[in-house]
Amino acid sequence: MPGFDRISELPEFLLTQILSYLPTKDSVKTSVLATRWKNLWLNVPVLDIDCSDFPYKNNQVFFSFIDKFLEINQSRLPKVKIKCMTEEIFGIQDRIGEAINRGTQHLDVESSTFYVDPDTLLYPCVEYMPLNLYTSKTLVSLKLSYSGLEDPGFVSMPCLKSITFEQVQLRANENLEKIILGCPVLEELTLLRDIDGNFQDHDDPFLRVKSWSLKRFIVPLSRDGCDSRGDFTLEIDAPGLEHMSLREDHFDRIVVKNLTSLFMVDLDVKFLVKFGTFFSPGDLSKRKEIRDFLTGISRVGHMIISTKTVKALTLYSKGGMIPKFNNLHRLEAEFPGDLLQVLPALLESCPNLKHLTLTVVYTEENEVFELRDVPRCFLSTLECVEIKRVHEWEEKEMKVATYFLENAAVLKKLILSVTDYPRYVSDSEIYEELCKVTKRSPSCRIILDWELC
Repeated sequence: MPGFDRISELPEFLLTQILSYLPTKDSVKTSVLATRWKNLWLNVPVLDIDCSDFPYKNNQVFFSFIDKFLEINQSRLPKVKIKCMTEEIFGIQDRIGEAINRGTQHLDVESSTFYVDPDTLLYPCVEYMPLNLYTSKTLVSLKLSYSGLEDPGFVSMPCLKSITFEQVQLRANENLEKIILGCPVLEELTLLRDIDGNFQDHDDPFLRVKSWSLKRFIVPLSRDGCDSRGDFTLEIDAPGLEHMSLREDHFDRIVVKNLTSLFMVDLDVKFLVKFGTFFSPGDLSKRKEIRDFLTGISRVGHMIISTKTVKALTLYSKGGMIPKFNNLHRLEAEFPGDLLQVLPALLESCPNLKHLTLTVVYTEENEVFELRDVPRCFLSTLECVEIKRVHEWEEKEMKVATYFLENAAVLKKLILSVTDYPRYVSDSEIYEELCKVTKRSPSCRIILDWELC
């Protein structure tokens, strides 16, 4: 029948489930499109609001909206997402506490960061989370941004599997340790610290992440790029950890323990970078820290290392051997062009490597390097080499590609990811030039694909 509205015939319980995938603001707009749906948004089991959508500095309207929703919607709230304005909203803590009491499973709060005094001057502030957060029996995922966490005392969150803390004020590092220990099934922890926070105790230079259940630990690079106040140590004791990404620039020392299940590591951390920049190969204390760290992650199967990390490993190798990474099957490395001569030595530490992704960063026009030694993996395991972000095709690019073709005995694929911008040499010319090289592995395929960049 023309004009028949099938959506309007759907049962209300199904409509509320559909609306739960929308922000609350859009649920309200959708509900008022028809008389039948006028108050349907009040039954949607999700609260997803942005305070900036309400009249500026009119908290009464904002709270009336939330209170009406909580009063009428007596069901559980599986998902609560609240984004506050820049300026502090008094009373938001109580509403979050009420949502937690309703059995929230997924809580995402972005707190305010400033307080306005009677003279309209802005001062930094912290909006602290309610204490019932620490004893929630239903929370599965928790994401807090710019929020504050008091001393938790007793912590018991038996269902919490994922934590993301972005610029969260913890006052003392031991508070984070208490929270982690109180989450027996925690699997993922993402931590972007506010090392220079105005409300944080900076006398505690030690942060311990200890968990039997943790599988993923991610510390992204700080947005502001600021340095830390003094030395700061991170200790990781997580036997079940599988994925670790450390790109934080605030750690001067990292201690790892019991990483028996580690599969993937992504490294660009301060204590390695500082060694490659400020310390000498003869600094025995720093060398021991790095040796212990590398030994602790030596069972990893997939590793990503940055240019800065390569520089640190190069300096470290001048005073001793890099530990063997016998389980490493995949390596992604960003190499400075002037350090390519140490590539064979690094690959010698990976005797069972199968897949190498190499990005070469050329900083000078005429880098001088020689690639002569043949690592053990070239003779038995290395099957795929991908050279990424090839901007030009000159002698140095040809030299790197030739090195793998002439020496890798079991190589199946050499992939060149050539950038798509005007070049003096076409893809077909690069391909023809490489085909003239005598390949040690006759079955090796040469693949040029700029779409892989």
